[in-house]
Amino acid sequence: MMSMATATHPTPSTGKEQVKQVLDNLPDDSSFEEIVHELAFERMIERGLADSDAGRTISDDEMKRRIESWAR
Repeated sequence: MMSMATATHPTPSTGKEQVKQVLDNLPDDSSFEEIVHELAFERMIERGLADSDAGRTISDDEMKRRIESWAR
């Protein structure tokens, strides 16, 4: 699926506009579950980009270390 913000389609300013844009980008026969999944995906992308912009990131090595610690 494609992220809502593109060069030709900037991120809408209101939540309602964001939902409309997601719906417009989905096939007409999309199920309710597919729509909810796409809305959640878009939100996760927005949060991740905001975290990155704010410097809330970790290195690949740190992420690898954290994942390895889960198996202990």
